[in-house]
Amino acid sequence: MYQKIEEHALNFPPDKPLPLKNDPLPYVIVADSAFALTENMMKPYPGIHYKGTKERVFNYRLSLARRIVENVFGIMSAVYRILRSPILLAPEKVSVIVMTCVLLHNFLRRSKNSKQNYTPHGTFDTEIDGEVQPGVWRNDQNGITSLLPIRRIPRRATLAAKTVRDKFAEYFTTNGAVSWQNKY
Repeated sequence: MYQKIEEHALNFPPDKPLPLKNDPLPYVIVADSAFALTENMMKPYPGIHYKGTKERVFNYRLSLARRIVENVFGIMSAVYRILRSPILLAPEKVSVIVMTCVLLHNFLRRSKNSKQNYTPHGTFDTEIDGEVQPGVWRNDQNGITSLLPIRRIPRRATLAAKTVRDKFAEYFTTNGAVSWQNKY
């Protein structure tokens, strides 16, 4: 996947302006510091930053987005156990399986009759006074993961990649700010 990102071969949607902005920005994948910063893969600013700085706000918002992805994948892999290990099928078939799991997940989350049974209160991680409270889906993991360990990808970020990250950081501290982001 990383190679396809590098080669611009992942077929991302066209760049689009953020709400209340004119400059289009690329669609991005949220990542941690193990990955290289690219125009389509955002990772945190390195180092320690003071509260309220654009770097700290960006890192917080990125970690919040990553936590949402982790929660959804954790819940889906607890329910759809095929996602717990590598799927040894042709990529086209894997795509159908994953999309089917996503469709069923979204259906169950949106259906009033099943939402409470599928994801009752406490299922997702929550944040209370800056402390993350683990969701109950984590109790079913027992160290099982379908994700293989990755090695760091050392590479200097391009100016274009840094500019994209800076524009997101600027947006998160202006038009895209939320009232509680400076607490953390």
